[in-house]
Amino acid sequence: MRERDPIQLPVAGLLAVIAVAAWFGAGYFGQELLAEIAILAIFAMSLDLLVGVAGMVSLGHAGFLALGAYATAGATVFWGWPPAAALAFSVAVAGACALGVGLFAVRLGGVFFIMITLAIGQMFYAYFFKARAFGGDNGMSGTPRFDLSPLGLETGDPAVFSALMLVIAGAVYVALLLLVRSPFGMMLTAIHQNENRLASLGCPVRRYKLAAFGLGGAIAGLAGALMAQHTGFVSPDLAFWTLSGEALIIVILGGSGSLVGAAGGAAVFVMLRDHLSDGSFWEGLRLSGDIATHWQLVMGLFFIAVVLLARDGLYGRLSWLVDRVRSAWRGRGGGA
Repeated sequence: MRERDPIQLPVAGLLAVIAVAAWFGAGYFGQELLAEIAILAIFAMSLDLLVGVAGMVSLGHAGFLALGAYATAGATVFWGWPPAAALAFSVAVAGACALGVGLFAVRLGGVFFIMITLAIGQMFYAYFFKARAFGGDNGMSGTPRFDLSPLGLETGDPAVFSALMLVIAGAVYVALLLLVRSPFGMMLTAIHQNENRLASLGCPVRRYKLAAFGLGGAIAGLAGALMAQHTGFVSPDLAFWTLSGEALIIVILGGSGSLVGAAGGAAVFVMLRDHLSDGSFWEGLRLSGDIATHWQLVMGLFFIAVVLLARDGLYGRLSWLVDRVRSAWRGRGGGA
């Protein structure tokens, strides 16, 4: 992410306005989609901190999402903890595990880093798949949501829960944006650009990368805890590498290195999946509804088109377009 991005905040504000407008106009199913988008945006932003800012491409990031989800499920169902306390516990567990993994992973780079994160993520999947206490491959249900009854709010209402998820996603975005624009974030960006040069200057590169990896894992754990509350169900699939792959696709789709791009990419991904898998959507376009059975193929073609036509993602293309318009305006004397 560029240190000073003139359209970062305006685009974030526009997304916030769209989210609020969608919340007021959405029905039951729409509110559920909004909650899913918000949670997925948190997960994508946590991965973007690693991929786009620090330059660490992870294919095992879903393992920390699963840790957060299972920690919340265990703390609330087995120990009877309130969801808020379980949420904090989940973030701590995921962050601590990420630091433990990072002690070994950050020593590697390139494809070796990708492979060790993939292997560790699959180890989490294998453990939860066999863990009988958590239901094994059948998963476990019964995770409760936040209790906001003292405020007169019922989180069982999709409208209330989706609003809460949007607020949390906004808070995570602001916190990460401040972090990225801090000296710590600038150092991560510099490491991404030229790690060897910084190491030769005496910078403790591994410590910075470890801190970023641990923080990214903690935020992924937050997303997992919220996901467990949203669905009331956890399963080993949360740790499978394909979920990490989806998050990576979202980051690339929105624009690697732009937190707002990751959030917008999550919205595009969920909405595309919802519409393309709906036969009535295709019938509305006067096409056969049977196309909906092949929605993954259509989505794959869309991703290919984005990679070919907008290698820097949707946000990157938007930023490029704004720069071109400004340059043309100044060339005509509009900036005088």
